[in-house]
Amino acid sequence: MEQAVKTESTSIAGGHRARMRRERWTRRLPLLPALLFTIAVTQIPFLMNLWYSLTEWKITPPTPRTFTGLENYATLFTNTFFRSAVWITTAMTVGAVVISVALGLGIALLLDREFFGRGIVRTLLITPFLIMPVVAGLIWKNQIFHSLYGVLNWVITSLGFEPIEFVGRLPLWSIIIVLVWQWTPFMMLIILAGLQSQPTDILEAARVDGASSWGLFRYITLPGLRPYLELGALLGSIYLIQVFDHIDVITGGGPGSTNVPYFVYQRSIGGGWDFGQAAAYSTVVVAASIVIATIGLRLLGGLLPKEETA
Repeated sequence: MEQAVKTESTSIAGGHRARMRRERWTRRLPLLPALLFTIAVTQIPFLMNLWYSLTEWKITPPTPRTFTGLENYATLFTNTFFRSAVWITTAMTVGAVVISVALGLGIALLLDREFFGRGIVRTLLITPFLIMPVVAGLIWKNQIFHSLYGVLNWVITSLGFEPIEFVGRLPLWSIIIVLVWQWTPFMMLIILAGLQSQPTDILEAARVDGASSWGLFRYITLPGLRPYLELGALLGSIYLIQVFDHIDVITGGGPGSTNVPYFVYQRSIGGGWDFGQAAAYSTVVVAASIVIATIGLRLLGGLLPKEETA
């Protein structure tokens, strides 16, 4: 009798698990066409690029494509220009992300309170993120950084100093400033969402206990914002590691501003026409982006409710 009860319980549990699996697949089935389409348009080109990276293929002068194995990847460690591009990519990404997160945090703290016209101010602050990168680059290059007609140099000369050729003398910082201007609103939105999701009862209890504003921020607000700060930094890193438009418009890839994506462009259709070597370099960029994206997705998964597997 006991054995029969155990057998029946096991069959019921197995039937329940099978039913749950069918329900999950029923919910996921409508997404399969989109998944297959995404795989087709992303993974097939990536596999082709991976194959090209193992070959020597030049367009000018025209040469047959020959298999060279990992020879293109071996040049990564000996190419001085590539090492410089890696350093510039790292400095550009880290600098823009850190500054934009810090500014976004400060602006979000200011907006996380009631005042007249808050909606209008918030909309105006978001505007830079909505501008096309090419347009943003042209605005900053011709209307702000320009040595003769730029707003910054007008202020500098009005104070009695010599004008500064920002793009020529400070190419990396010129691009970082534009990136910070565009990405600070993005960071502000993420952090503001975190601020507005704080439990107000805990904050009120801390105030009643005599906690100062700095104490509230340091021990309650900042720890609660940590996932949002990390998420903003990781998402910003995924996008900013691939910056191309700003560099092309502002400096044209001049010395001190060529990151890895622009270096790949120069080695391929930008005049180098060495598609095998460019494919190897671009594979490295994709690998770095995948690593950052994986960390970001894990963090994002921690912020979202998990699906039950039972």
